[in-house]
Amino acid sequence: MPRGRYSLHDPYDHTPLGEEHFQCAPGPTGWRYVSRTTAPSGDHTGSLDLTLDDLGRPLRLELRTAHWQVRGAALDGVTWVRTDPAGERAQEGNAPAHAFTGTSPAFLVAAARLLRPAPGTPATRVRLVAFAPPALAPRTLDQTWELLDSEAHATDSGPLTVDAYRVGDPETGEAHTVHIAGDVVLAAPGVELEDLESPPSAFPDHG
Repeated sequence: MPRGRYSLHDPYDHTPLGEEHFQCAPGPTGWRYVSRTTAPSGDHTGSLDLTLDDLGRPLRLELRTAHWQVRGAALDGVTWVRTDPAGERAQEGNAPAHAFTGTSPAFLVAAARLLRPAPGTPATRVRLVAFAPPALAPRTLDQTWELLDSEAHATDSGPLTVDAYRVGDPETGEAHTVHIAGDVVLAAPGVELEDLESPPSAFPDHG
């Protein structure tokens, strides 16, 4: 069960945004990721609990910031409820999308698991609903994912396969590279893996 810490920063001007302390593991239903985020000051700013099924679809999403929380799942596309912590201002939403996304590195692992692009094939387009802190207001967007290459690296605990993906924004034409090993993001714009207590978990092959 990988447990570690990501540092988060603005991908454009590199302003520190804080840290995300996480643990994750494949399980009976697929994969679960739990984390809490802190500001550069160390103050708690939010949390994430994401569970995927064996195919990479979101079975459950619980995302919290200081003033908002979102619960969602893959249902008729994706469906969610956004509320304040007291539950007095509930807003239900639904979109014909494939999954959720946001600032957490967990969503990069989730998208890669959902799409599983093969090397040498054209980029796969996916529609996602994004929730960005602090307001967690929903926004529907498209991304393209392409597997550039996979390389095996020798480690003390055995070979570690690192997948490099090109993730593109069809609206702007911008693209960036994301490196993922198993269920851990090694590097991505705005994300750096600072600490990892155990090796990444390998996903079981369900085709």
